[in-house]
Amino acid sequence: MQGRNRKDTAGSGPAGVDTGEVAELGADSWAVTLAPRIAQFTAVARHEHVTRAAQELGMPQPTLSRAIVRLEEDLGVALFARHGRTLSLTPAGRAFLAATERALTDLERATESVRADVDPAAGKVAFGFLHTLGPETVPGLIRSFRADHPRVRFQLVQNYGEAMIERLRAGDLDLCLTSPVPDYPDLVARRLDEQKLRLVVPDDHPLAARKRIRLAEAAGELFVTLEPGYGLRRITDALCAEAGFTPRVAFEGEEAETLRGLVAAGLGVALLPPPAVPRPGVAELTVTAPRAVREIGVAWLDGHPDTPPVAAFKKFLLSRRGRLLPR
Repeated sequence: MQGRNRKDTAGSGPAGVDTGEVAELGADSWAVTLAPRIAQFTAVARHEHVTRAAQELGMPQPTLSRAIVRLEEDLGVALFARHGRTLSLTPAGRAFLAATERALTDLERATESVRADVDPAAGKVAFGFLHTLGPETVPGLIRSFRADHPRVRFQLVQNYGEAMIERLRAGDLDLCLTSPVPDYPDLVARRLDEQKLRLVVPDDHPLAARKRIRLAEAAGELFVTLEPGYGLRRITDALCAEAGFTPRVAFEGEEAETLRGLVAAGLGVALLPPPAVPRPGVAELTVTAPRAVREIGVAWLDGHPDTPPVAAFKKFLLSRRGRLLPR
């Protein structure tokens, strides 16, 4: 189109070679202008006959003829050579056809993908959860859910609570299991269960012979904890404050079982949920005061429409209130 005010694509290589940058699709872009006409051009190119192409598209032949002429005028190049009632592609037309066929194929694949994701029987659920729920809780939940929904697919994401909430907001996750149960105006959250926390000490520690302990008795110990920003770290700090002390932190990590390993190595004590498999080298004590638990909840973005598989899995999770975690 002569004089069209198009923005050049940043990063274009020599002779217009694409170097991976994505063009901005403004109102004056070629993509926006040409998109409605691609199927028309491709049909005419395939049949090399306007009437047969118009019949395939279900539109009047004169309307299609005018559309093709306008397309050539906009591009400023002849795409077809006319031979009476038939047409043949020019070299420019053959090059344009190859590109339009790729575009239509990509669009078809994208359509099939998004339709498959919302299929009630075989769609996809993007589900986030804490690392500590990965070894046992989440596999059990998915196994139970798929007893009635055997073809639903899951995209599983393990992370800490705040990171998952950001991914909810970005649209990368449909649901997440997290702790503490979040309280934000843009989220909906429901408490599902609670999990007792234990004071984990090395098995040769003077406290290891105990079965129960008040957390205040560990005030003089070095603690190993998760990094700031993790839900369990906030819970640990809050419980220690309730017991009357600020924990002296020797090591910070990103994963609960790594902390257990540090405890087994004699590097400190930790407040942790029960392990999926008992860890040698440590003793796990019941905390009698304060009440040492963490609440587990499910969260989703408020106002975000659910696909059928997401709605089914959400309903399943809410039905597990009080029995989400293995006992």
